[in-house]
Amino acid sequence: MVAALAGITPAASAAQDARPTWRDCAGQGIPAGMQCAAIEVPVNWAKPDGPKVELDLARLPATEPAHRIGSVLGIPGGPGVSGIEDLKRAAADLTELRRRFDLVAYKPRTTVWRDQMPSSCMQPGTSLFEPQSRKQYEALAAAMTKAFEACQSADKTGLFAHMDSLSVARDMEAVREALDEKKLSFMASSYGGVAAGAYARLFPQRIRAMYLDGTINQVDGWPDQTLRTLPVLERVFTRFTTWCADTPACALHGQDAGAVWHKLIRDADRRPIPVTSSEFGKGKLTGWHLRSFGFIGDPGPDSSRWLAFAAAVDKARNGDGSGFADFALGNARIWAAPGALAMTCADDRGYRSYAQLQKFRRQARKISPNFGGAAFDALGCTGWPLPVANPSRPLPTRGLPPFLGVGSTWGDYVLTESFTRMIPGSVTVGYDGPGHVMYLSGKKCPIQHATAYLTDLRPAKPGTTCPPE
Repeated sequence: MVAALAGITPAASAAQDARPTWRDCAGQGIPAGMQCAAIEVPVNWAKPDGPKVELDLARLPATEPAHRIGSVLGIPGGPGVSGIEDLKRAAADLTELRRRFDLVAYKPRTTVWRDQMPSSCMQPGTSLFEPQSRKQYEALAAAMTKAFEACQSADKTGLFAHMDSLSVARDMEAVREALDEKKLSFMASSYGGVAAGAYARLFPQRIRAMYLDGTINQVDGWPDQTLRTLPVLERVFTRFTTWCADTPACALHGQDAGAVWHKLIRDADRRPIPVTSSEFGKGKLTGWHLRSFGFIGDPGPDSSRWLAFAAAVDKARNGDGSGFADFALGNARIWAAPGALAMTCADDRGYRSYAQLQKFRRQARKISPNFGGAAFDALGCTGWPLPVANPSRPLPTRGLPPFLGVGSTWGDYVLTESFTRMIPGSVTVGYDGPGHVMYLSGKKCPIQHATAYLTDLRPAKPGTTCPPE
């Protein structure tokens, strides 16, 4: 894949002759007072007079208009998640923020694509596996290229080639223009951090404040981000083994759970475990499948996920991989579906060569004996047939205000913090428990910090943490 930047300037905008017409929203589960509208933006920002795509908007007006500061725009994750659904879900927890701000949400072009893409685009190009040779890597890349090209041929929207986060950021600027705001404040969640970084690159002068919640730092590159998370995953796995040693209900209680797991993945790499999934049919689980899709760091209610994981490991070491079959085989196929991957591959997510994969794998295995290996998301984007529109590269930070981040110390804190540390004066608050996207999860302490920052433009003190809720 060849990295390339589209030659587009901020002047190529989709400014409207008339402001959008707001009306009361219709449908189920609409918060009181929510208004809806829509704008049109170019499918291809390099051709502003070409085909358009309609983006739905929603807002909850400030409840104290006399003290209104401006608008806060939500940047949803996924990609493919609707920001409007996020706002409906989070509205009750953002009551304090809404006193001084209009809360604005939109349906990104990735969500439009998700809803309109040809069904054939969700047919996997292959079932993902970890290539052990250049020949296997090239076969994987060829299979994925074929699937991507077939999906693009079936696409009637034109969006397939234009879902990179620079295009999304230009859509966000069109939303700002439609709102007639000189600057916007933002709340970005998960993959929305990629679009947030793209917006900071293109329109730094338009950012009043930026709150990042469990976001990805695409600026540093996907391999770097994955390597950052592996030590955290190892620490959480140690939490699991300690929990198992103290919990008689754990299927591996009284044994060295870590050693059992390590032997299982090693043996499965040598002799894959045959499995049958009711949904995905027959397959084989290698150690790579188990390392990639077997363990979930969040123990779940009453440790239900860890109980299920331990039981699945106990059965798998005796040749019964049914406890992992659906999740592992399903993910190996979903992460090879060209329609889903088209929303991320142009953000430089795939391996560019077998040599890059080998280098990453060596680093990952050294850092994490239990989970190191080729990253499944990068494998899926192998064979992307178009130029990488949004390559990973340094972010100019001049003119940016301090950002506030929040992340789980069990998972995404290291990703969010690697983003905020680039921007002088920024801080990331650690949530000392499992979870992802705290404001959407209704976590009170992170929401209080977000509200204070967005209102007063003062991030929390460095080293601030929130207790688990």
